[in-house]
Amino acid sequence: MDLNADVGQSFGSWTTGGDPAMFQLATSVNVACGLHAGDPVTMLDSCRAAYELDVTVGAHLGYRDLAGYGQRSLGMSFDELFGDVLYQLGALDGVAHAVGASVDYVKLHGALYDTTIHDAEQASAVVAAVNAYDPGLPFLGLPGSELLKQAKEAGHPVFVEAFADRAYLADGTLVPLSEENAVLHDVDAVVERAIRLATQGEVVAADGTVVALRPDSLRLQGGSPAAVETAARIRAGLEAAGVGLESFA
Repeated sequence: MDLNADVGQSFGSWTTGGDPAMFQLATSVNVACGLHAGDPVTMLDSCRAAYELDVTVGAHLGYRDLAGYGQRSLGMSFDELFGDVLYQLGALDGVAHAVGASVDYVKLHGALYDTTIHDAEQASAVVAAVNAYDPGLPFLGLPGSELLKQAKEAGHPVFVEAFADRAYLADGTLVPLSEENAVLHDVDAVVERAIRLATQGEVVAADGTVVALRPDSLRLQGGSPAAVETAARIRAGLEAAGVGLESFA
């Protein structure tokens, strides 16, 4: 099982905590590429740390929205989104290359992640841009999403992730963050869900329905001491259950 985490989201004098610990806990890291978060120095530090610890680097692509941290949906044209995806990929790939690392997959961030679950046009812009840059680059995303559907049709390897700390609906989608109880805060319950996802390929939805999921990766939340502690508990729980941990890419 792969464990992925978002890193490299500091910007200038504004820093996020948790990255040093997350590099020790994750097997794959989603590095912000400078449009929703991150800057050249942070990208360089992130790629260097991943390379030194043999952690796989993924490009964490988002909307051009530093002020909103990429959490606001933008009505971008095909060409605008195509260009922004290429810009981010090229930037991170160049930085990674300079320290001996490489960009081995892509994962979307925030509102772009959510939009491309259903929006065929924006999904097509993302897939077209990634395909133009590297037709063999894998995608990591939500099962059943428009993004992964189009990526697979274009010939890209696709991998699916699951969230141990998020509530699920009976159809296998996530409970929107705007709704109450969308995020689970009981660490013991989160660890138990992670182990069940990894060993049985299923999760219990908010209405009690058992939903079949076969994730290639589990998302680790970071950015705060509490989140890092939960991530450490998840990793320890999986190892104790005999789950081998390695990057999907």
